[in-house]
Amino acid sequence: MNTKLLCAHNSCLLVVDVQEKLVPAVGEPEQLVANCAWLIGVAAVLDVPVLISEQYPAGLGPTVAKLRAVAPQDAWMEKVHFSCAEAPSCKARIEAVGRTQLVVAGIEAHVCVLQTALGLVQAGKDVFVVADAVSSRRSLDAEMALGRMRAAGVQVVTKEMVLFEWAHQAATAQFRTLSTKFLK
Repeated sequence: MNTKLLCAHNSCLLVVDVQEKLVPAVGEPEQLVANCAWLIGVAAVLDVPVLISEQYPAGLGPTVAKLRAVAPQDAWMEKVHFSCAEAPSCKARIEAVGRTQLVVAGIEAHVCVLQTALGLVQAGKDVFVVADAVSSRRSLDAEMALGRMRAAGVQVVTKEMVLFEWAHQAATAQFRTLSTKFLK
C-alpha cells in the first residue's frame, strides 16, 4: 500500500483532458475547472511541473480557457489513447519530467483518469488522484473509479491535502504566499 506523503520536489501535476466539449457534460463542471486551476496555481508557487493532456483535441476541442490562461505554455500533450501512461508522447513527457509522484486531476474519472492512474501505478509511479478535481458524466462512474483506483494503490486526496503536503511547513515565504492566495 502506498502511504507516502507528497513532496513538491518529487511531484508532477497531471491534468487530464479538461476540454471544451467534455467539461459541460460532467458533474459540477465549474467546480472541477476551478479546482484544477487552483492546483495549477499552487504548483506554480512551489515549482511543481505541470503537464496537461488533451484527448483528440481536433474533435473534443482544446483545454478550457480558464486553464489555458494559468498553465505553463509547455504543458500540453495530445493523445488518442485514453491513458496518458499508454500514449507514447505523453509517456515520454512524463518520464522526462523525472518525478516519481504524479498528482492527477481531470476528466473523466472512470475513463482517462482511471486508465492513466492505473497505468502510472504499473509503471512504478506513486499516484495521487485529487477527488475534488475529478469528475465524470455520471456520479456513480466517478465514485466507482475512485474506489477502484484506491484498491489498486492510488492515494485519493483532496486539493488542500496536496497544498499542505507540498508546502510541508508553515514558516516559509512560499506558505505565506499560498495562504494568502489559496486558503481564503
